[in-house]
Amino acid sequence: MKRWPTVFSSLSHNQFRWLYASNISFMFAMMGQFLVRSILAYDLTQSPFALGVLSFVVAIPMLFISPIGGALADRVDRRKLILLAQSLVVIDEVITLILIATNTINLWHLLVLSAILGALFPLMMPARQAIIVNVVGKQGLPNAMAMQMGGMNLTRVLGPIIASILVAFVGYTSTFSVALVLYFCAIACMFKVHPSYPDEDMNQRSFFGDILDGFKYLKVNRPVFTLLVLGLVPTLLIMPFQALLVVFAQEVWGVGEIGFGVLQAAAGIGGIAGAFYVALISTSNRRYKRMLVSLIVLAVTLVGFAYSPWFLLALPLVFIAEIGVTVFMTLNNTAIQLLIPDAIRGRVMALLMMSFGLTPLGTLPMAALAEKYGAPIAVASAAALMLLVTGLFFGYSKNLRKIDYLSEKAIQEDIIRGNK
Repeated sequence: MKRWPTVFSSLSHNQFRWLYASNISFMFAMMGQFLVRSILAYDLTQSPFALGVLSFVVAIPMLFISPIGGALADRVDRRKLILLAQSLVVIDEVITLILIATNTINLWHLLVLSAILGALFPLMMPARQAIIVNVVGKQGLPNAMAMQMGGMNLTRVLGPIIASILVAFVGYTSTFSVALVLYFCAIACMFKVHPSYPDEDMNQRSFFGDILDGFKYLKVNRPVFTLLVLGLVPTLLIMPFQALLVVFAQEVWGVGEIGFGVLQAAAGIGGIAGAFYVALISTSNRRYKRMLVSLIVLAVTLVGFAYSPWFLLALPLVFIAEIGVTVFMTLNNTAIQLLIPDAIRGRVMALLMMSFGLTPLGTLPMAALAEKYGAPIAVASAAALMLLVTGLFFGYSKNLRKIDYLSEKAIQEDIIRGNK
């Protein structure tokens, strides 16, 4: 009970409240629009393959443009970079809205405009992540990251639900108009956040040299490199299971589209609960053991989920699994943010962004395995492999065992600098 006042402690920062409001507004619109664009693509083509192409053109730019976004986040005012990218997103959405309203939109329009969005997100997201520590400092970072993750999971649950309801009752034009209002709110809130300028000597180095320096930094700083690679384990092996939820709903338990929606809701609520838990223990520095336990819980519950004979038993299992993945990802990302200096923060956050672009690569082998042997075997095999890889990481990595000490040291050094 003593920890309850710390759950929302980061919201005591006026600047973080505005940043948080901007992030939530933007993510609500973005999560909802991802679903709307998928529905629109299917309506235009009646082809499931079009949905795969749409996801592909959004995800691939993250792999190639994220390093550029990271370098920019370390060279220019991060707030200005976010505002510029968000403004370009609005322009992209306005063009889409005009094409829909005039009934002239085709699939190729949607793919091109979606690809542009896929290029804009990695330009702004490293700055969005990096600016958090500028607002709350390293001491407030653990709670702020938990709040950020909780907000993202909330928008992941409610955004698509609200968007699908709007499409069904008021159509695409009105739904895109609502999204534009949310995007404008996000821009307005960002104007309330103070500028965040880079180090003065950043512009003295070449732009592509900065990008290369980001990779060189990981070569020298092994704990950060280890955390980044460890973060890829659930991203590549486990997160793709979400693409198979529809298969479990329709073919394994026979609960149809409604059951699929309930499964997604249970997963999203689990993500919110996991972020809430991390916010509750944000003053603790025991990240090493909690990351290990969360991955074990994730693997075990997913095996149980895969072979659950009953839909009602699968719901709490997917709920717990999402708690596990959210706790791990939040603690992992927080530890990385604590260990890196501000001068390199944007570029390291960009490398984190690239991992989201890798998720479709993990989806392909899991989908192929599900096609040949069934979804339960595919998900259970991925969970077992992740458990094996987790054991190797935590059993043999000396860098991981130093994470708690290094994180606490970074917080104390930041406090000392602030007092000076």
